[in-house]
Amino acid sequence: MRTMTIAMGSDHAGFSIKTIVKDHLVSLGMDVKDHGTDSDEAVDYADYGVPAARDVASGDADRGILVCGSGQGMVMAANKVKGVRAALAWSEETARLSRQHNDANVLCLPGRFVNAELAVRMVDTWLAEEFEGGRHVARVNKIMKTEGE
Repeated sequence: MRTMTIAMGSDHAGFSIKTIVKDHLVSLGMDVKDHGTDSDEAVDYADYGVPAARDVASGDADRGILVCGSGQGMVMAANKVKGVRAALAWSEETARLSRQHNDANVLCLPGRFVNAELAVRMVDTWLAEEFEGGRHVARVNKIMKTEGE
């Protein structure tokens, strides 16, 4: 079985959660491409989220995990990359549904609003889920069609 590669990025407000999640993923044997940041010194989220999202879109990573203060900036930046379906999650259920119903390939976390334990549980839930397909395929296809317009 091939090792999953996860692209990661965060801004200063997400640095702590990103580091904990990264260490967890490495402990599970996953390859992590960390695009930074490497401290809690103020930076712009797009500088770190977009390169990680591009890794997912190009196939250089299987999935991506991005963390900023609210999660909103990262989800907006990542969704500008063609081929990315980034979802903001704040609970295990929202993480689960983003995979099951939306086939999200990038998970965005709000570093200021979740603790490390919840973040790890959300990531584990999200990585374990598969896209359900069925009635959701047409919906996801409509989203992806919009990218080409």
